Formats: sequence, C-alpha cells, structure tokens
Amino acid sequence: MYLMALSLIFSSSIIYKNNENPIGNNTKNNAFTYGEKLNYKISYGLIEAGHVQLNVKKTSKKFQNRNVYHIIGLGSSSKTFDWFFKIRDRYESYVDYEKLVPLLFIRDVNEGGYVIKQTYEFDHKKRVVNTEKGSFSIKKNIQDMLSCFYFARTLDLNNLKKGDILTFNAFVDEESYPLKVKFLGKEIIKIKSGKFKALKFCPIVQTGRIFKTEESLSVWISDDYNKTPLLVKANILFGALRMEMIKMEGELNPSSVIR
Repeated sequence: MYLMALSLIFSSSIIYKNNENPIGNNTKNNAFTYGEKLNYKISYGLIEAGHVQLNVKKTSKKFQNRNVYHIIGLGSSSKTFDWFFKIRDRYESYVDYEKLVPLLFIRDVNEGGYVIKQTYEFDHKKRVVNTEKGSFSIKKNIQDMLSCFYFARTLDLNNLKKGDILTFNAFVDEESYPLKVKFLGKEIIKIKSGKFKALKFCPIVQTGRIFKTEESLSVWISDDYNKTPLLVKANILFGALRMEMIKMEGELNPSSVIR
C-alpha cells in the first residue's frame, strides 16, 4: 500500500498488462479518519533498517474548492543503516474527502544520494495531471503512489474469494499503471503490536528488476473495517525485507486484534 518500502513496493508492484477492468471509487470511506497515525519498523534480514510513519491530518486548505485529507508518509533509515544507505523520504497526498481521489501529490525523497522531487496536480474533470515534465492524460479515478493504499482500504472486501484479483490505476513517475493485487485468504498473524485477524494479499509484481517471481511480495491487512496494513514481507533478489506495524493511533473502528 510505505516509504523506504513504499519506493520499493510502489515502483515495483506493477505488471504491464491490463486484462481486468479497474475498480472505481463508488464507495464511502469507513476505514480511516483524521488523526490516524500508523508506525512501522522495517527490517532487512536481521538488521533494523528503518522506520515509517503514516499520518492522516486535517487541513484548512482546500484544493479545487474541495475539502481534503492531508496524508503524509515519512520514512527514514536507522542510524546503523545510514552508514550503508541513508534514506530520508517524504510523501504527501491531498485526497478529495468525498471522491477519494488525489488532487495534489508531493514526493521529496533522498535515497543514498539519489534525489527525487515531484509535484503532481490532478484535474479529474479534464482527466489530466500537471507535472514538472508536462501534462499527461489520466484515467478515471486514478490514484497516486500514496493515495492508492488509502483508497484500497475503503473497498468492500466481504465478497472476495481466494484467488480474486483487484485492479486499479495509479500514476507513477509520469506514467499510468494498472496495479493488481491477488487475495490469498484469511489468516491469524502475530506481530509486535499484537495478534490479529488478517486478510492476506499478494501484489503482482514485475519480475527481474527486484523480485524473483510475480508473487514475491505479501501484504497482510486487518480483517476489520479499518483494513489497516499490518505486515509486509518481500523476498527480493538481494535478501528479504519485512515491514511490521508497531503502533497505531486514532483508528476509526474497533481493531481485529485478539486480546
């Protein structure tokens, strides 16, 4: 759906096919609200590699005369990992409160000295996004790198069957991509913040660049109305990454945690 892992997952969990129809955003947000704060720890093998924080903030700003969620994602490598590969990432998405589509996306990342700065202004009526590199045509209800995970949390997953694939579109690095996620079933998982009833998904990824197979990435979300991302595991060409939720605050609904 995250910063240091976000760059990896968002840029790589893309397959260059579009055989299914994208899902629209004809849904209401019963999953998150202002004040939600999620904290994650990222591990590379046995090494604590970094931390990620995702916040949903309220703002008095309006975009295109629309009220918005201000979603901020912050990621940084740990002090130990800084010696090998220093990461300081900041992602921001201003998401239409009612339509759940991004209106403004800001990306400011520095990963081992590789700097990316992007600002995307979305005009969904004209179906275009304006960037530093020009204007690009976009599809209906398209998401950005950060908003797509929050949008996915609002979907009704009650009728999903094992093997079902969800598809929706995201605008990444001046291109539109169909993101595909396969449902693998229900599980009970135990992480540092507790034991949870969870739904397991597998984003279908492009092989060769980072991942060995199309199903090298697994994501568990809470089996409740919040659909909180709990755990991400990635088997990559040069090791294994794990991102685990360690603390959540301001959740909208009761959690699926098992006491």
